[in-house]
Amino acid sequence: MHLYGVQSTALRYFLEVARCGSISEASIRLNVASSAVSRQISKLERELDAVLFERQARGMMLSEAGVRLAAYARKSQLEAEQVVLEITELQGLQRGHVRIACSEGFALDFLPQCIARFRRQYQGIHFSMEVCAPAQATERVRSGDADLCLTFSLTPQNEIKVEHIHSGAICAVVSHNHPLAARKEVTLAELQPYAIALTNTDTTLRQLFDICCGVQGLLFDPVLTSNYIGALLRFVREEGGISLSSEMTLDKRAHEKQLKSLPISDDGMKARRIELQSMAGRNLPAAVAAFRDFLIEELAKT
Repeated sequence: MHLYGVQSTALRYFLEVARCGSISEASIRLNVASSAVSRQISKLERELDAVLFERQARGMMLSEAGVRLAAYARKSQLEAEQVVLEITELQGLQRGHVRIACSEGFALDFLPQCIARFRRQYQGIHFSMEVCAPAQATERVRSGDADLCLTFSLTPQNEIKVEHIHSGAICAVVSHNHPLAARKEVTLAELQPYAIALTNTDTTLRQLFDICCGVQGLLFDPVLTSNYIGALLRFVREEGGISLSSEMTLDKRAHEKQLKSLPISDDGMKARRIELQSMAGRNLPAAVAAFRDFLIEELAKT
């Protein structure tokens, strides 16, 4: 069974239906008739002698064969885009576009600073940065919607290449007037008497915190929860309580004496990793590869 004879149009239509879960929505995005999309899907299924979608009441769901073809189609699309980019890059890194997804903590200071420094040397490189939850950031790379992902991770991910690993240990964050501010490190149990502000449960920070507290039988009732780390850090600055963060997220604020970070000595709180991720099996365009190497160097400095 081969893909010989299958046209790029059919793959493009198939991939859009896979993304949308609907032929009608895919046809709107592609600006073609629904019947044209249906014909291309049927053509693919005849070529491959396989059912690619399960037609269900809630939409078009990929079959096992469809999942495999979608992975192939995404990589083919990215490789085609890469060839075009490389043709324009024959004179060096004069042009290019890097799409990066990241957890919010990296978007506050670290990534904007890295992008600005990188562009001092490569002014023709443009960037798109999408901030989302860790699992969503990884999925953006897996689906081909982002070239790189800088995020926190607790477990290995399928179809993802880890370009670099860095410690993502969690620390407690306090104001300089807090009773714990004079400490060099703390335990989770020592945080219990104080008001605490936490991220939402879809973050690796909160997930690891909840696991470690559960193992030790510790109960916390956060006075503030938010999906925006900036709000939590501002809450701490106003002496509303304590919070949790990574050293990298907090770096600029700690350096400017706005807040103080305290390492948490519980071993479980050191299990999180910072990962720079790309799609497994993909040859990165020159601009993306150059920024990847630059990020690895910058991470090594922290």
